Amino acid sequence: MKKEIENINEAPIGIFDSGLGGLSICKEIISTLPHESIVYLADSANTPYGEKSKQEIIDLSIKNTDLLLEIGCKAIVVACNTATTNAIEVLRDKYNVPFVGIEPATKPAALQTKSGKIGVLATKGTLNSDLFLSTSNQFRDELEIIEAEGENLVRLIEKGQLAATKPLLEKYLMPMIDQGVDNIVLGCTHYPFLIPIIKEIIPNDITIIDSGEAVAKQTQNVLEQEGLLNHRAKSGVNTFYTNNNLHVLQDFLNRIELTANNIAFREF
Repeated sequence: MKKEIENINEAPIGIFDSGLGGLSICKEIISTLPHESIVYLADSANTPYGEKSKQEIIDLSIKNTDLLLEIGCKAIVVACNTATTNAIEVLRDKYNVPFVGIEPATKPAALQTKSGKIGVLATKGTLNSDLFLSTSNQFRDELEIIEAEGENLVRLIEKGQLAATKPLLEKYLMPMIDQGVDNIVLGCTHYPFLIPIIKEIIPNDITIIDSGEAVAKQTQNVLEQEGLLNHRAKSGVNTFYTNNNLHVLQDFLNRIELTANNIAFREF
């Protein structure tokens, strides 16, 4: 049964991801909108989405959205590149609620490159999606886009084994460096957790681009347009659910210094 909230403006923003990666987006949203309450779903039991079929990704996205709406969320942030690029249009057609999605920041990288070459590190599901291909094709006549599938990175991040990603990152990033990219787009919300390691690999003159701040600003814009902003003075309540390892979720929240009012295991 859908939870009824007397004042819709005080209802929480729902955020879901294939796991813990969307916490990088969540932190930016909380920083931008400190008076809003958040409900975050980490679907870590089904991670990674990037290796699933389009229909599987759509089904999981619908399941996550249904739960967030049952909790009473007023808007949904799809904090997963793979879910956005494969499922967000289905979600927008199915539900009468505002959605904010995320996709690799190819356009900002294309606009600021000096070498005419950019790298995109993303999951297989994102790189093969129609939305990503449509966006990137707008720039392929003007610049060279070097893509790399970050195979197994999400699995290691979900286990908290960040140091173990370095050999893989070297494998995926060195071809980009050798071909002269000056911007590298992180096309998965898990990957910002690897930025300290990535900086050990790439030269200082290569810019790392992720979408966190832009998504937070877009969330604010959508709430303003829909008349859904919460104008109360007190800080929001932040609730985090995982359907896998509660201790890993807690570790990541501590790692990024994200305040949580409620943390719980929940089957979904």
